[in-house]
Amino acid sequence: MESSSCPRTGDDCRTAGDELAADRSLLHAVEDGAAERVRCWQTSRPVVVLGRHGVSAADVHQDACRADGIQIVRRFSGGGAVVLGPGCLNYALALSLVSRPGLSDVAASFRCVLEAIAAALEVPGLAAVGTDLAVNGRKVSGNAQRRGRYAMVHHGTLLYDFDPDLATRYLKEPARQPAYRAGRRHADFLGNIPLSGEVIRARLETIWPLLPA
Repeated sequence: MESSSCPRTGDDCRTAGDELAADRSLLHAVEDGAAERVRCWQTSRPVVVLGRHGVSAADVHQDACRADGIQIVRRFSGGGAVVLGPGCLNYALALSLVSRPGLSDVAASFRCVLEAIAAALEVPGLAAVGTDLAVNGRKVSGNAQRRGRYAMVHHGTLLYDFDPDLATRYLKEPARQPAYRAGRRHADFLGNIPLSGEVIRARLETIWPLLPA
């Protein structure tokens, strides 16, 4: 039986790099036969996170980050650059590809996991759009994956009280954009889930029966 834990991490003593390393450790643990898990964390101040192959000069307003003392870190999964900060809950699901062979296909796995998250959160209009979750056409969750031979980590952001102007200040507009973005700038494209961070945490704990076997 799957176990889940959503510890209240993200205290000032732990950096975003520490938290991302903990996300990665979940992949290794499930790869080695440990139970599936979900964990959540937040940062108390803004931080920029690059994707595995992201280029800071291309993705980030580096001068603004230097001026404001904003840390730039790199995660172990793909995807674009994001800004984390207050009002952004970060989550990671470590899943077994042995017990859930339906997740072996990458595109199908994004769809299945995001649909399960949307169902667990029970927010009207919340839906999967590619690798995002959106409400009323506004992105409220960006997601990425990293896979091993027997397990995968699906992790992402869930915005609930996030200031989208932080993305405008610290991130350049991405060269590649999903069609539903329709050319909107960060501040016009990002939205927030109408739930508290505590409620989101609690509802993520109910996700296990919603995921494909």
